[in-house]
Amino acid sequence: MARLVVLGGGVAGHTTATFAAKWLGSGHEVVVVTPNSKWNWIPSNIWVGVGEMKKEEVVFDLAPVYAKAGITYKQALAVSINPEGNADSDKPFVTIEYTGQGKAGESETIEYDYLVNATGPKLNFGATPGLGEGGQMGEHTVSVCTADHAEHAYHELQKVFEKAKNGEKQKILVGTGHGLCTCQGAAFEYIFNIEHEANKAGIRDNLDIKWISNESFLGDFGMGGLHMKVGGYVVSSRLFAESLFAERGVDWLIGAHTSKVEKGKVEYELLDGTKGEETFDFAMLIPPFAGVGLKAYAKDGSDITDKLFAPNGFMKVDADYTPKPFEEWKASDWPKNYQTPDYKNIFAAGISFAPPHPISKIMESPNGTPIYPTPPRTGMPAGIIGKAVAASVYDLITKGEDAHLHEISMAEMGAACVASAGKGVFDGTAAAMTVYPVVPDFEKYPGTGRDTDYTFGEIGLAGHWIKHILHYMFIYKAKLLPGWTLIPE
Repeated sequence: MARLVVLGGGVAGHTTATFAAKWLGSGHEVVVVTPNSKWNWIPSNIWVGVGEMKKEEVVFDLAPVYAKAGITYKQALAVSINPEGNADSDKPFVTIEYTGQGKAGESETIEYDYLVNATGPKLNFGATPGLGEGGQMGEHTVSVCTADHAEHAYHELQKVFEKAKNGEKQKILVGTGHGLCTCQGAAFEYIFNIEHEANKAGIRDNLDIKWISNESFLGDFGMGGLHMKVGGYVVSSRLFAESLFAERGVDWLIGAHTSKVEKGKVEYELLDGTKGEETFDFAMLIPPFAGVGLKAYAKDGSDITDKLFAPNGFMKVDADYTPKPFEEWKASDWPKNYQTPDYKNIFAAGISFAPPHPISKIMESPNGTPIYPTPPRTGMPAGIIGKAVAASVYDLITKGEDAHLHEISMAEMGAACVASAGKGVFDGTAAAMTVYPVVPDFEKYPGTGRDTDYTFGEIGLAGHWIKHILHYMFIYKAKLLPGWTLIPE
């Protein structure tokens, strides 16, 4: 019997574990280690953050789902990896610390034959003074990164809405909280859902809504922007985004590194080196992401963390990490099978793998401050990668160590994104976009880096209904209800 241990129960980890358990059957063991007791469909957190969904609608308990799937579930935090075993045994193992199941604080080691790191990111609030500490959100701003954060954001937003209803002018600031943030898409959705709710409440005239982002242009989204077909014409995402911001009366401040947060005020630095301040009554700023801080130890107990992990804490896989000028990086540098180079029984999926380079152009201010988005690896790509990794592990277990690994490079992967711009049965809108490939390949697609026959977008009510349907469809899939494998990642 082989044992697969999956660290993390988010989109990538849950996908890896559930497919592996289904394919391997009861003859092998799948173990999931995650500090969370609930699964969260993160794309709908923005609706919780404006009160259009309850927290209970975007989460469900993991324990009964894993019990049904025959998966061993440990509500615990992964602390370290011993990929060579230790002085007492050659068997590799992970050390975990329980956060629930009546064992909070207790430690345990779990031996494994195969390990998948799908821990996702640490929300690095501490990277910006005043934004928070470590992985914890501070008191001056809110977040929609978790369901609890989104619920808190809604309650804080209502205070501002109430003041606006009483005739007080209020200022809302939404965007990124650091010069190296990713996940601009979540902030993009949230600011337009706030604007939509303000119109519904009849208080839009009393709200000044402003966007602050590390993007060098609107519509970058950490993907270097894109050219897509809209109504039969090829347009840039910059034009697409600027039009939406102008139409909704939302001002923007881009190329900005949020350097400090205080009560009602942020300090920032721009790409041209100038510095300034923005005041706010309500602010939702996405924190930068980092690896969760897993340590790694050799058989003799020496620290080999830097052998498995990049300096940002994400796991190194089969990518080309050779330092190069931005103009020399290629799509082929990106990983294909997500296997670590030094330990063939360890993989990383989703946000947990270290990208070889940014997709957006590396930029810094004259003061040397880096200000550019880091690559997104969430949502559809995370699920697709998780399933491919599960397939590789299945083949390695059932066919032997020489089995061919499944390949799914983000430079050869298409992805769909549906970004809500307001929820409503008849007045909701969303931008529905497809991108192929996610990582641009300028050798294959000169000029745009992407195939414009498969990269397109539209905004409207139909897009909203697609996002609404996807919410229920993916929660249905994650609960492993009948036919769940037929729903694509």
